[in-house]
Amino acid sequence: MSIIIKTLKNSDSKDIIDIILPIQQLEFGVPITLADQPDLLDIENFYILKGGNFWGANVEGTLCGTIALLRFNNKAAAIRKMFVKKEFRGKEYGIASSLLAELIRYCKENGIENLYLGTVDILKAAIRFYEKKGFVQLDKKEMPFDFPFMTPDNIFCHLAL
Repeated sequence: MSIIIKTLKNSDSKDIIDIILPIQQLEFGVPITLADQPDLLDIENFYILKGGNFWGANVEGTLCGTIALLRFNNKAAAIRKMFVKKEFRGKEYGIASSLLAELIRYCKENGIENLYLGTVDILKAAIRFYEKKGFVQLDKKEMPFDFPFMTPDNIFCHLAL
């Protein structure tokens, strides 16, 4: 099994939405809709043109995971939209780790020195994943003033690169 990670574009929006919304709404019961996430319909303007990116992991031609980088100043960016289909999670696939490694490589190549993220406390496995990767939890008031907060988020993390 080979994992191919590639940049996603607006033409991939339907596949991206088909991964993200069911995980948010059905699996974890997060009260969020597509209307709350207009970025999913305009990947290129929201992420890529601002100096970030949006990647997908493909296994045998099937999109099974996503991660996005939203640059919010010259030296800092936020991780967004890190989702992996349930059947592709875990160490045996390593999809989340591969997506994060690609994002970090991109950051280092593009002068991003600090990574931040917001998530929700019910996503226990995601929080453990980020902690294992070196992220440190911060209080909301410790986050950069220009960090793009999302309404449901109540856990915040930082990684210095």
